[in-house]
Amino acid sequence: MTKECGISQVPPPPLDNTFRGQQAYLPPGVTEWKPLTEDAFKVLRSVEEAEDAQVRANRAELSEMFASALQIPNLGFFAGSGTSLGAVGGPSMWQLWQIAMCSDDQGTLTERADHVANTVRYTERVNPNIEHFLSHCDAYLAFNEDQVVNTFVNEVKAVILHACTDFMCNSNSDISAYRNLLQKLARRRVRDPRLKVFTTNYDMCFETAASDLGMVTIDGFSYTRKRRFDGKHFTYDIVRRESDSHEFAEGIFHLLKLHGSVSWGRDGSEIYEFLSPSPENACLIYPAKGKYQQAFLQPHLELLSRFLEFLRQPNSCLMVAGFGFNDDHLSEPIYSAIQSNPSLKLILCDFNCIHHVHNRGFYGSSSYWRKFYDLAMNGFDIHFFSGSFSDLVNHIPHLRTASPAEQLANAVRRIGGRE
Repeated sequence: MTKECGISQVPPPPLDNTFRGQQAYLPPGVTEWKPLTEDAFKVLRSVEEAEDAQVRANRAELSEMFASALQIPNLGFFAGSGTSLGAVGGPSMWQLWQIAMCSDDQGTLTERADHVANTVRYTERVNPNIEHFLSHCDAYLAFNEDQVVNTFVNEVKAVILHACTDFMCNSNSDISAYRNLLQKLARRRVRDPRLKVFTTNYDMCFETAASDLGMVTIDGFSYTRKRRFDGKHFTYDIVRRESDSHEFAEGIFHLLKLHGSVSWGRDGSEIYEFLSPSPENACLIYPAKGKYQQAFLQPHLELLSRFLEFLRQPNSCLMVAGFGFNDDHLSEPIYSAIQSNPSLKLILCDFNCIHHVHNRGFYGSSSYWRKFYDLAMNGFDIHFFSGSFSDLVNHIPHLRTASPAEQLANAVRRIGGRE
């Protein structure tokens, strides 16, 4: 039992694993999840036969919600580490722990890893976490000059850098969900602000998907031979000039990698794009509890500032996928924005979304899930989707610009609905 604001918080009974990954939709103000597949209907309703008509109605409701969200002028997509798991093949936190710290698949620590863990007093062995371990190392090195620990930490960071790079070379890696997402979200009216993709991932999934589609990514780097980071490049755009007229080109989006990238490196005070930066000059915010402090260094400060600016924009929609809300320097701004920006729509998507909402901050789920759920129950425009990243992309409809006649008909229907 814990206490928050003087109120005792009692853990709810845990859900079993049959709820993990079940596709379901929870609109604001609704307490019961809406199943989107026959299997989800059977699990969520505890029945042997699914009601096909209800499932189709739920899917239509979700599709309509997404279609409406895509029409909002300021559209942002926030990708957490969960979007790079599964078919994409990216490493999970547990896999990073195994390859950096263990000598076998059972989680047995190497002799050096065990020595360093004992030195920095990291004693968790049942559910170890690479992020927490590096936090202990950072705290220890802040007050101790220990070459053994410092060398080992650099080696662990090198492992993380390579693990987040090498999986893209695996023939089994499937980034089709990234391509489909960009195809659907970037097909917006060119008069609207560009789609903004925010991500905490270091990998090159979005860049590779955009390259496969022939799309142009505005990522803060110059378009010179040696690409250098400068925030002013986010204010640039691409237009198509024909004769005496010009118009904005289609398929352009902004990519803001909040924790850096495996292709970024420091050279003195400048940040450049490298083919393969070394662990020493790689421009990454490595997983650690104190990483929020690094977020206030360049280029991360510039990227974080633009993320905060987006959250304050009127008529905005932010879709969040695969993010566990364990990074307070990103979770708190989203939580504050939904309360202070009345026109902000928030769509939260996760493979374990049903568990997170149910757990209310217990069993490893962030307390922000309960906070967002409480706001949704009080009328805030917050929607929850349970399912994988690929499931999410499949449910997003293809955006098609309506003709003037269709726009007029839609406006008449909306007015009629209000009356």
